Amino acid sequence: MAAHRAQWKGFVKFGEVTFGVALYTAASTSDRIAFNTINKATGNRVNRVFIDSETEEPVPREEQTKGFEIENGQYIIIDPEEVAAAIPESNKTLEIEAFVPCDEIDDVFFDKPYYLTPDKMGSDAFAALRDGMKKSKVAAIARTVLFRRMRSVLIRPHGKGLIATTLNYDYEVRSSVKAFEDMPKLKIQGEMLDLAKHIISTKKGEFDPASFEDRYEAALADLVKAKVEGKSIPKRKEVKVSKPNDLLAALRESAGRLKAAADKPKRTAANANTGTGHEKAKRRASPKVASENTNRKAS
Repeated sequence: MAAHRAQWKGFVKFGEVTFGVALYTAASTSDRIAFNTINKATGNRVNRVFIDSETEEPVPREEQTKGFEIENGQYIIIDPEEVAAAIPESNKTLEIEAFVPCDEIDDVFFDKPYYLTPDKMGSDAFAALRDGMKKSKVAAIARTVLFRRMRSVLIRPHGKGLIATTLNYDYEVRSSVKAFEDMPKLKIQGEMLDLAKHIISTKKGEFDPASFEDRYEAALADLVKAKVEGKSIPKRKEVKVSKPNDLLAALRESAGRLKAAADKPKRTAANANTGTGHEKAKRRASPKVASENTNRKAS
């Protein structure tokens, strides 16, 4: 992790044992293709300006502050200093409050993952906690102030280190009961259920994130490459949704195709996807690669 900057440094405490740790971002969107907003008339980049909703006059940064709407169009002003004073004091300690079975927490509460690493002086205590949780098959619930908010954190063993995942609060997670309340009560059985189970059994595999390509990112890369080369982009094909009265026929057709495909040599994930999706997307979008491909075809 030496090549990356720690997002947070502090301590982990369990029982009477305390040791230093650091948090590093485990997932980032910084490598995605990004667009700027451009003025069509001039081709120049557009800057964001905050405008007063009533006077329609620009408001400079030094005149901006926070406000909470108490009624329609009426606000109480809250200065940044007041917000900072309301934030709980941080002792930079992830204090473990409980150990729970790894499968006890619904992943709908998972927010953002971080790699949790020890400092040089706390490696033994870090390893003791990691290996103890592995043997006991538990995760740890800890709390501390992270990035100016009091957060609950789930800590789990991960390879040689630990993963610390910030958790959503109960009020932030919407009810699944409300999400599914309009679903009709259906019970699938007979041939339809057998065909569905057959298709599922023939498509079983292992989770390999390296084999998944970000198709949206790849499509953006193709778009950029086509614009550089002055070419047009193929139109998107419409998705054909199975109708209820055609569902059994579609399941039968799927089962037949899978049976035929089972006799053909299978491609491995490594052969199917060389490199990460973003690396391939960048190769697609690169004007240099585009010109090299064009020259190669011409020769």
